[in-house]
Amino acid sequence: MNKLPHNKRVQILAMLCEGSSMRSISRVADVSINTVSKLLVEAGEAALAIHDETVRNVKASRVQCDEIWSFCYAKDKNVPAAKDAPEGAGDVWTWTAIDADTKLIVSYFVGDRSGQSAIALMDDLRARLSNRVQLTTDGHKAYLEAVEGAFGADVDYAQLVKLYGNVGGGKSAEVRYSPAECTGIRKVAIEGNPDVKHVSTSYVERQNLTMRMSMRRFTRLTNGFSKKLDNHIHALALYFVFYNFTRIHKTLRMSPAMAAGITDRLWSLDDVIAKIDELAPAPKPRGPYKKTNQRDG
Repeated sequence: MNKLPHNKRVQILAMLCEGSSMRSISRVADVSINTVSKLLVEAGEAALAIHDETVRNVKASRVQCDEIWSFCYAKDKNVPAAKDAPEGAGDVWTWTAIDADTKLIVSYFVGDRSGQSAIALMDDLRARLSNRVQLTTDGHKAYLEAVEGAFGADVDYAQLVKLYGNVGGGKSAEVRYSPAECTGIRKVAIEGNPDVKHVSTSYVERQNLTMRMSMRRFTRLTNGFSKKLDNHIHALALYFVFYNFTRIHKTLRMSPAMAAGITDRLWSLDDVIAKIDELAPAPKPRGPYKKTNQRDG
């Protein structure tokens, strides 16, 4: 079985993590687009395993949650008219939970914006924490049932509800592509005794901006969006491992995983490749060569 040289795999993964498109990677690395796609799938599966195995028993004090929008193949409103739309086409929401102190992405989930996705995020978050935390979300109603089901009374939970005004009338570009103006906020205590001073979603919202800037799939008004939901999930999984383990956070001067005490060293993409090789199926034994009978003449 042919395998890319180690340095070539590191180069491709580094470019994927830094936001390059798959076709630009294929041109720069001088490999086929199928090779890049295959390595993304392998790295995504390895990253999913790394996060699931490693980000456990996290000791945190303040956790912030939010969700960010993207789409796969076509936006929801265009899916019915889209040609050969695959399963998973339409709007895709990435739910994240970040430790406000160490900036560690403790949990994430890729799905829609329904209550079921909120439940999946909160159940996973609760399973990865080792202590009671103060939790802050935005005012999305789906969080209420999800937090209650996952944590019960064992959480200090508050919502930061933002109040928005109109940017102006009409359908100008300013209105279509600019967020509505935030005119105020309300901090609402839901469960336990949350500290009002720390009721905030600033860190998780800044992390969402980092995601949008770091992955070509999240860039607005381009054709770099995901065409397959599986590839979208794999790209996210690789990004979260890259962010948590292999990149130095400028404020912390170490990786978030080091700040959280999950690891005592800065990882590299070599660790991701080692996990890829570990998960790779064993090569099948080759049988004896059989020479076929050939007629003379």
